[in-house]
Amino acid sequence: MLQRGRTDNDLLGNAGVGLAGDSFDAKIIRHLVAPALGLGSQMRSMDKILSVPTWVYAKLERWHHLSFLKAKETMEMLRGVEAHALAPEKIKALIHLVREDLGFRLHRAVQRVKTELSYRREAFFEFSSGDVEIRILLERSVFESWIVDELEVIETCVESLLRRSGVKSAAVDAVFLTGGSSFVPAVRRIFESQFGADKIRSGHEFTSVAHGLALKAATARPIP
Repeated sequence: MLQRGRTDNDLLGNAGVGLAGDSFDAKIIRHLVAPALGLGSQMRSMDKILSVPTWVYAKLERWHHLSFLKAKETMEMLRGVEAHALAPEKIKALIHLVREDLGFRLHRAVQRVKTELSYRREAFFEFSSGDVEIRILLERSVFESWIVDELEVIETCVESLLRRSGVKSAAVDAVFLTGGSSFVPAVRRIFESQFGADKIRSGHEFTSVAHGLALKAATARPIP
């Protein structure tokens, strides 16, 4: 959003993309966690070697979707895959994750490593529960290579907003970054590159949006 002052009448333009921190989390699940749980591994079927079904792992990318895998038919399928898998210990770990409804805990672990990578060049992803034992070192540069598509979408949105609003980046006095994703160094670099690091402002990253909505609601006209 571009504003000249403090009122709605000063609004010069606005734009947005449907991306949040969970989009980055999903990439960590896809590239780091899912392979540890069998994604990309193989199984025997009669006299053939087949890939383990991949659709199951897409459900891991949203913690609240994991419970959908607890359906009787899916659990029976997973046990069948485990029996014929070339890496049965990975499928066994996946089954434990699903059976014990560990999706929320898993995503908390993903968020922890993502947070650490905002301040460090590398960090360990760690998750341990029953048959699941994962400890993998993740480098920030590798994580950033996984989210390059999302970064491009954000950068394109910023450039498009400036172009449509007829505003040069040099004319912008300050850029306020909010939300958890604003801590991701690669996200901050987009705005620093476009506007200059000295113009970046931040604070109350996890509460400013809710606070703004509350202020807006307090000044809104009541519905007759």
